[in-house]
Amino acid sequence: MAHRIYAMSVAKVYPAWAAKVERKGRRREELDEVICWLTGHDAVSLAAALAEGPSLERFFADAPAMNPLRDRVTGVICGVRIEEIAEPLMREIRILDKLVDELAKGRPMAKILRRD
Repeated sequence: MAHRIYAMSVAKVYPAWAAKVERKGRRREELDEVICWLTGHDAVSLAAALAEGPSLERFFADAPAMNPLRDRVTGVICGVRIEEIAEPLMREIRILDKLVDELAKGRPMAKILRRD
């Protein structure tokens, strides 16, 4: 049975991500940069995806090119170690959650995007 988060619309989740980072003094453009880095979207295709509002499952399935450096995103999110998540889609969702957390916590963008 699929997890219910898979069916959630990315258009409904995005405002929560944006509010989280903006509360901590970061900008929505930085959030978009993080999402684009992970999924291979550019600003135009990300805006189109958000306007269309696909499920998270469809959003990740239709991602232009998942970043190969995403495997460098490690640690605990929602009490679960990312490296131990067996379900590929859940791992992608939790990687994005972790990136949003890092952004909200003020981590430098170069570190978030694994440029070090």
